[in-house]
Amino acid sequence: MRSLASALAPLLAALVVLGPAGCGSAPPAGDPVNAQDVMFTQMMIPHHRQGIEIARLGAARGRTPELRTLASAVAATQQDEVEMMLRWLHAWEQPLAAPSGAHDHHGGLPETDRRQIAALERSHAFERDFLALLIAHQDDAVRMAGVEVAGGADPEVKRWAERVRESRRAQIAQMRDLLRR
Repeated sequence: MRSLASALAPLLAALVVLGPAGCGSAPPAGDPVNAQDVMFTQMMIPHHRQGIEIARLGAARGRTPELRTLASAVAATQQDEVEMMLRWLHAWEQPLAAPSGAHDHHGGLPETDRRQIAALERSHAFERDFLALLIAHQDDAVRMAGVEVAGGADPEVKRWAERVRESRRAQIAQMRDLLRR
């Protein structure tokens, strides 16, 4: 049986890669910012807040130390990232939220359904359902970050989006491993 430390190594490595992003500052005034950068940031904030909500459920209800540690790390990382994105939007003098209906007009990437989160709260197969929901949620983040990498202008935001893709893919792999146990 693998030790907890070796089982969590991939997550911790991903968080090390992503960790400095949580401490990011506002982009320098000269960096170009386009509508894609703004929309990505505005849409990732509520996406992250849902991820935090899901992860906090995992930290509270998870039976295994691995799942609780993973969930706590996801919640902490995404909270730091929300704060970073809010600083960016302030620096760009942009609204903190996307206009109503923007999700539909910006690639149609889905939000995690509120009913799915409510069902998770009542789940009798919590760990399996938690992992399945968080895998899907993190996969959405990978796709959203891919859109930013392809169409964004701000170099810092694009670098962060690439780190999001890498770290969320690592989390997904780790969660799939936990599901197979």
